[in-house]
Parts: sequence; structure tokens; C-alpha cells
Amino acid sequence: MPYYKQAHGEDSNCVIISPSILSVEPKNLRKIIKELERCEVGSIHVDVMDGRFVPNVSYGVQVFSSIRRYAKVPLEVHLMVQDPSNHIKEFADAGADAIIIHYEASGNKNSILEEIRAFGKRSGIAINPETDFNSVKDHMKYADIILVMSVHPGFGGQKFIPDSLDKIKVARRLIDKGNSGTMIAVDGGINIETGKQACSCGADELVVGTAIINSKSISDSIKEFKKIRRMGKNIPN
Repeated sequence: MPYYKQAHGEDSNCVIISPSILSVEPKNLRKIIKELERCEVGSIHVDVMDGRFVPNVSYGVQVFSSIRRYAKVPLEVHLMVQDPSNHIKEFADAGADAIIIHYEASGNKNSILEEIRAFGKRSGIAINPETDFNSVKDHMKYADIILVMSVHPGFGGQKFIPDSLDKIKVARRLIDKGNSGTMIAVDGGINIETGKQACSCGADELVVGTAIINSKSISDSIKEFKKIRRMGKNIPN
């Protein structure tokens, strides 16, 4: 995960903090992103919603392009859209560092993940809470990131779904068994407590929204999250 080293150096047990800016008002985006950069987060998570795959609509490529012009931190684009193949090129051209699609969306997932890599971007596949992890086994070799959704996608502020921890454990074992460099991210309902639980099960990256963005002090919250350590290999049963 070379582009994360700017925030984490060589410490392989340091969890990656990727704040989600979904709840940030557009007029405040630049201010918040600059503050997140000063806190040296690993990346910023940008949720893109089409109103079809999920009920809500969020940032499109035009807003993302404006963010890219001033943001120096890596940007992860999370496509919560029905037809991700229609959006890969535009977000790649706009400067995304990683593009994550959903297993539950339409299209040939392996082809789409290969396309993302062909643009020189990190590829990712997300799975919803109701999706069995076995469904994505055949896609893992094409994915640099496995994103376990620990809430139902489309809305911020939901409570963490505990069953997600079992998926993280399964993913960790498969990745370690195959000596893959695939990273495990978890998204939804992440606070200090659930973040520790996710990392103890093998998560590498925490996508954090409300617990950082809506906190009294963004910098203090990030400092606390940065204290969480990865478990790494040999995840317990």
C-alpha cells in the first residue's frame, strides 16, 4: 500500500484512517479536507451515490474534480451506483487514487476491477451486510481493497452491524493464506470501540464518518483513532 506511507511510514501495524466526507456541507469541503490533511489521515473516502443503487444522491464527478484540485491526500472513490462501468473512466481521469465498486451492482466485476487497475488506480470491491463473503472469493485476486460494509449503504450515522466482524476474519484468513497484498477496509458505524473490534479481526483501514467529522475536535478524534493497532496475520477464531 505504497501511497499510504506518507501518513504511516514503515509501521505495518498502524491502522489506516480514511474519513468519509459524506456529511460535510459542500461549502465546508475545502476547510474540512485541509484540516484532515493537517492531521495526516491515510486517505479521504468519497461516497458517490446515484439514487438508484441506494436511495440518496451524493457527490458527482464535477464536485470530485474540484476537490482533487486542492486535496493533496489520496482520494478513495466509493461508487454506490448501479452501473459502475459507466463511471470508471471519468473518476480515473478526475484523479481518484482508488475506485471501489459494489459486488451487488451490475456488470462483470472482474472486468471492471481490471479496468480500474489499467488506469493505474487501486481497485476495490465492497460487499453489503446481507452478502455472504463467499460470493466475492473469485474477485479477490482482482481487488486491491475489500470493503466490508458494516451498515447498509446510502445513509450515514447508522449503528455498526456486529456480524461484519466475522466477514473481516474470513477475509483476513483468505488474504493471509494466499499471501495477497489485498487490504481490508470496513465502512459504517465506526467509532473507537467498533474500530478496535474491526482491527482485532484483521481490518487494515477504517472508514470513519460521524465519529470524526461531527466530533467536537476532528484532530483529537483522529489522534484517538490512530492509537488503534492492526492485528495483522494469525487472526484468532
